[in-house]
Amino acid sequence: METRIERVVLETDRHRVVGDLTLPREGYRSRLSDYLNSGDMDFIPLVNAELTPLNGGSPETRTFIAVARTHVQLAFPFEAEA
Repeated sequence: METRIERVVLETDRHRVVGDLTLPREGYRSRLSDYLNSGDMDFIPLVNAELTPLNGGSPETRTFIAVARTHVQLAFPFEAEA
């Protein structure tokens, strides 16, 4: 299966997480919304992630993080600021 990397933003009640998610290039689960709505996974694996506390703390970087799907309150593809 061919894959692609999509940079995504996930927010929980305490953190904003920006990281790279591996998705299929096309077909089943090729969109972020499809991936999040699949009921057979409990965690979202991200690489090259940056965690920023929503309370204003300092951001941290991680090479890998697994975010619990049930804790995600907001999710969208990352768009670099111009």
